[in-house]
Amino acid sequence: MFEIGIITKPQGIRGELRVLPTTDDPTRFELLVGKEIFLRVGDIERPYKLLQARQHKNFILIKLDGINDRNTAETLARAVITIPDDMALPLEEGEYFVRDLIGIDVETEDGEHLGVIGKVLHTGANDVYVIETENGSFMIPAIKKVILSVSIPNKKMIIHLLDGLRELKA
Repeated sequence: MFEIGIITKPQGIRGELRVLPTTDDPTRFELLVGKEIFLRVGDIERPYKLLQARQHKNFILIKLDGINDRNTAETLARAVITIPDDMALPLEEGEYFVRDLIGIDVETEDGEHLGVIGKVLHTGANDVYVIETENGSFMIPAIKKVILSVSIPNKKMIIHLLDGLRELKA
């Protein structure tokens, strides 16, 4: 399952929900209208049919089948919205799902093993990968000058380690 958003709170009195999108393409919610999405609250995940989705400032406002009043909508605050893998948007060349990058080995172009990707930070300009090592962690920018190749099937990333990156502590 892919996480695509988090419900922040109800919007109005008719059961509409305000969603903070966690997907790179917030317009994808409109493509899901009429389809089943899943809401996870704690350990419980339930399907809901998405009836409407529209952009409002930095949020998405959604309407779900069966959620018709503010009181019911309030029970879904902080729920995580997920979709099955087969509903994910197709990736372009050189794009990867964050979940597929976590835990892959990172090596220099000279074959030196640096560690594994522990997390991905989303910044305004580009993503930043946090490399976990035996002695702590450091960060590298996800830019073409640094990332030379990625093989998700082999769980390996080859990078060009620019001067000073190893000292960029996470």
